[in-house]
Formats: sequence, C-alpha cells, structure tokens
Amino acid sequence: MDNLALKELLYKIADDQLILGHRNSEWTGMGPLLEEDIAFSSMAQDKIGQSHALYSILHELGEQDPDTIAFTRNAEQFHNCILTELPNGEYDFSLMRHFFYDTAEIIRFDMLTVSSYKPLAELAVKVRAELRYHTLHANTWIKQLGNATEESIARLQRSLDHALPYALGIFEESPYEKQLIADGIFEGEVALMENWKNRVEEIIEQTQLHLPGWSTLNPVYGGRSGKHSEHLQPLLDEMSEVFKIDPGAEW
Repeated sequence: MDNLALKELLYKIADDQLILGHRNSEWTGMGPLLEEDIAFSSMAQDKIGQSHALYSILHELGEQDPDTIAFTRNAEQFHNCILTELPNGEYDFSLMRHFFYDTAEIIRFDMLTVSSYKPLAELAVKVRAELRYHTLHANTWIKQLGNATEESIARLQRSLDHALPYALGIFEESPYEKQLIADGIFEGEVALMENWKNRVEEIIEQTQLHLPGWSTLNPVYGGRSGKHSEHLQPLLDEMSEVFKIDPGAEW
C-alpha cells in the first residue's frame, strides 16, 4: 500500500471538512431561521469532528498531531477544494454549496466503506450515517426553495451557476490516483464525479432550476495542490488565533 497516496487522500478529505466546517459555523447566530441557525451549527460540528478523526488517522501514519495539522499550516499546505473556502455570501449560496459538497461527500464515504485500508473503511461507516442527515437537509431545502417564489428560484439559480464550476473542483484528481485505485483504497475521483452528477441531476430535475451542460463548464482546480483563493489564509489566521496564543494549553 502506498502511504503517500493514502495520506494525500486523507489530507484532502480532512481539509475539506475542516474548512467547510468553519464556514458553516459562521452561520451560528446568523441563520435566516432559527432552525437553519441550528442546522448549520450542527453540521459544522459534525464536519470538524470528522476532520479530527481523519487527522488522527494521519497521526497514526506518522504525521503531526491533529491540532498541529489543523492550526499551524499555511494556505499553500492545505489540500481542500476551493469551493469550501469561499465566503458564505447570502444563504442561497451557502445552501447550494452545502448541496453540491455534501452530495459528493456521502457518495465518497459510501465508496470508502469498502476501502482496503481498514481504519478508513471503519470511519466511513460512521461518517456516512452523519451525512445522511446533511444530505436530507440540503435536498429538502433545494427542492422547497427551487419550487417556491420567483425570487427564491432566481437566487438559487444564480448561486447554482456561480458554485457549479467550483463544485467540479471537488473531483480534481490526485497525482496518486492510479495507486489508490490499484491498491483498492478508493475507486477514484472520476467514478465519484459520475455518481455525483447523476445524483445532482436527480434532485435538480425535481425543481424549477436548470443545470448547464456539463461540457460547457470550466472546473476551478488548484486547491488540491495548494493553489487557493485569497479567502483561505485570512480564514486560517482567524481559526488559529487562539491556538497560536498558547499552543501547549490543555482544554
């Protein structure tokens, strides 16, 4: 088994969860409805917990401890896709990002339940159960607001058009893709993306929203190799502020 390939996979999934978890947490006290305030806060907690579990596996593979991994790296050392680091904007954008990302993640973790790397397969079973709630939440609101008023449909459509090229960046292939597939660790980003497209189409067809032709889109890549937007480093600085004051503190 190729440890470099495995570590790269773990880092990108964990970094996605950590960064989007913190973005979701920014809705705490700011949600358009109390229910949504609670929902995004709960999902943020799940994602940050999932990132910790993945960083713990990395620590067992010889990487630094989870807090050090999470709070001492600079933006160019992170492997998250750019979609996760974009500012929340209005609720319609955060909802659309939530729909696109969590649809991909539940499929990814479904695939990982049969990974040849047992610690990851065992974690995937647990995470998949948590993600069922996330995807149920996203699908419900996309269908509800995607069939509601002219304004809600128009706002979601604008967010869909803006977010979709970034969402395709979720599936940026690893330089170790062939090794991951050959070792049975993960079926690969191409297989994940095809399943994701089918799932997204299935939900959007139940609304008055419209997907552009997949071939007309230009995916926004770079995040997986450390090439991020200007939004990531300020977020990391904010996330790590308390940790950097006293890295040795015990909570």
